[in-house]
Amino acid sequence: MLFDYLQLTTLQVVLSVVIIFSAYTVKGLSGFGSGLIAIPLLAFMFPLPFIVPVLGLLSYSGTIMQSFHLRKQVLWQDILPLIPFSLLGIVIAVWLLVNVDSNSLVMALGIFVLLYSIYSLLSSSAHAGGRGWAVVAGLGGGMVGALFGTGGPFYVVYLKMRQLNKNQFRATIATIFLIDGGARMTSYALSGLFTERVLWLVLTLLPVLIAGMYAGHHLHIKFDQKQFNRVISVLLMVSGVMLIFKSLSQ
Repeated sequence: MLFDYLQLTTLQVVLSVVIIFSAYTVKGLSGFGSGLIAIPLLAFMFPLPFIVPVLGLLSYSGTIMQSFHLRKQVLWQDILPLIPFSLLGIVIAVWLLVNVDSNSLVMALGIFVLLYSIYSLLSSSAHAGGRGWAVVAGLGGGMVGALFGTGGPFYVVYLKMRQLNKNQFRATIATIFLIDGGARMTSYALSGLFTERVLWLVLTLLPVLIAGMYAGHHLHIKFDQKQFNRVISVLLMVSGVMLIFKSLSQ
């Protein structure tokens, strides 16, 4: 049986489906956030060197669909400065993912998620900024994205500083993920992280991703975007604290 081969319990399968569906519903609504939601929750059940490549391939599948749909509204002049620094961050992160103790990575992930959730709750709208911020955003997004599958916050802050409208933002962030994700997938493959077990789990969860993306694109939420973001931030704060306790207890 497939689940026996994947070494998954029934509870792990059910929780994985719920987490992936929820994460990609959010991605369909906002254009980002799938890894930021899914990775911390899945890290309670799976080691990061296993689940990060799984989410990487899943996210890349969703990104391809989304970026193709939104391709006409992309602002390339805000993407090109990011690319070299994102690639450098990815190289550093993949080395860490392969060589650093998994428990230390869980602790680092918990701290990052906790700090980001606090930032999300406290920060106001981003001030305008130049393309020079692409150095920080590219390096941080590439490194954290490849290490934890959650590099989106760096790119989101950068694009908010560039003062994009809603449609331009969704299209441009999707294209950034397309380029960044392609580099990450190549790095994971060269590092031997795409095992047969990883690939089978990706194929198993892919229909769940598609259903979540579809729901996100067609769902009309009853509260505004600020309320929605606040709920997500609180959930991230809880998961960040729990990940820190998890790493300390091992």
